[in-house]
Amino acid sequence: MATITHVSPLAPEAFPDLPAIGGVRFATAAAGVKYQDRPDVMLAVLDPGSAVAGVFTRSSTRAAPVLDCQAKIGGASDGPAAILVNSGNANAFTGHYGQSSVAAVTQAVAEATSVPVSRVFTSSTGVIGERLPHERIVARLSDLAAGLSAGAIGDAARAIMTTDTFPKGASREVTVGGKTVRIAGIAKGSGMIAPDMATMLAYIFTDAAIEQSKLQEMLGALSDRTFNCITVDSDTSTSDSVLVCATGAAGVDATDDPAFREALEAVMRDLAQQVVRDGEGASKFVEIRVTGAVSDAEARVHGRAIANSPLVKTAIAGEDPNWGRIVMAIGKSGATADRDRLSISFGDIPVAEKGWVSPDYSEDAAAAYMKRPELVISVDLGLGEGRATVWTCDLTHGYIRINADYRS
Repeated sequence: MATITHVSPLAPEAFPDLPAIGGVRFATAAAGVKYQDRPDVMLAVLDPGSAVAGVFTRSSTRAAPVLDCQAKIGGASDGPAAILVNSGNANAFTGHYGQSSVAAVTQAVAEATSVPVSRVFTSSTGVIGERLPHERIVARLSDLAAGLSAGAIGDAARAIMTTDTFPKGASREVTVGGKTVRIAGIAKGSGMIAPDMATMLAYIFTDAAIEQSKLQEMLGALSDRTFNCITVDSDTSTSDSVLVCATGAAGVDATDDPAFREALEAVMRDLAQQVVRDGEGASKFVEIRVTGAVSDAEARVHGRAIANSPLVKTAIAGEDPNWGRIVMAIGKSGATADRDRLSISFGDIPVAEKGWVSPDYSEDAAAAYMKRPELVISVDLGLGEGRATVWTCDLTHGYIRINADYRS
C-alpha cells in the first residue's frame, strides 16, 4: 500500500478538540490487519436505548459489513449498541468468507461488551478482494473492551484512516429546551469518493434523544445535501457507510428542533468537505454552485458532471481558466440546459453570459484567480429555481501515483 509522506495542503491546521458525548465510549488497538505498528481497529460502545441510523452505498458490489449493517438498522433499540471498524482491508468481494468474518467479529464484540449481536455494527475499509484476517481483530477485543474511554474519539478517527493524510473530525453545540446538546463526528476518506447515499466511512454521535425512525429520516435528507454532494474521482466505494447515533444522555428530545437539525447538517457538511480536502493528490478545493436549473435534482446532476470531468479537474490542477470545459460538462450531463441562457463565473469574475463569452471577461484576471487554493465556480442555467452546491478537488499526478502503488 502506498505510504503517505505528506499531509494534504488543504488540511485543517489541527484536529479539532471534540467534546465527549455522554453515552458513548471509544477504544483503539493495533491488530495488524494490514498496517504494522499503528492502530487499525476502533470500537465504540453506546449506552442502552441509543438510536442508531445509517445510510449506505448503493453499489451492486456492497461489502459484507455493509449488508450486515443494512439488515440491522431499524431493529430494536432498547439495549446497548456497538460499532467496530477496521482499516487496511475492506472485506469486500470475498464471497462467503466475508459473511463468516462479519459473523465472527460481531459475535466476539457481543461477548466482550455484553451488546446483543443484533446491535453490533461493523465497517471495513481498505483493499478489496482479500480475505479479512478477522482472527487478529478478535484477539484484541478484550483489550478494546477494557480500554473504552469517553475521551478517545480522536484516537478512533486516526485508527480508521487508510490513504487519508489527516484524521477528520467535527463538532457543534446547540441549546435545545434550555439544555446543551453536543454533536461530534469522525470520518475517513480520500479516494474512491463519489458517494451514492453517504460517503466513505463516517460516524456521528449526539447526546440528544431522537427516535430511530426520525433519526433515519433526518440522516437521509441531510446526506443528500452534504455527503452526496462531494466527489473526488467519480468512483463509488463498495463500503460507503454513515452511522449517526443518538444516546439521549443530555435528557432532551431534539427530534423536531430546527437548531439541532442545522447543527447536525453543519457537522456532516464539515466532515464531507474535509474528505474532499484530503482528496488523493489534491491541491485545490473547489465549490461548484449551480443555480437556475429546472430542479434541485437536475442542478446536482450538472454540478457533479462538472466536478467529475477529468478535463475540468486537470485544467484546475494546471491553473488554466479553460471555461470551455465547463460548457462541455454541462452539455454532456444529461440534465436540461439551454446554451443561449448559460452563464458562468469564476469567483467574482464573469466568464460567460447568455451563451457567449462575457464582454467583461479578463483572461489575466481569471488565470490569476485559478492560482488560489480554494475556488468557486458558479453556473446559472437560466431555466428555473433549481440549485445545488457540489464540492470537489483537482486531479493531479499525485492521484495517479497513490493509486498506481496502492497495493504495493
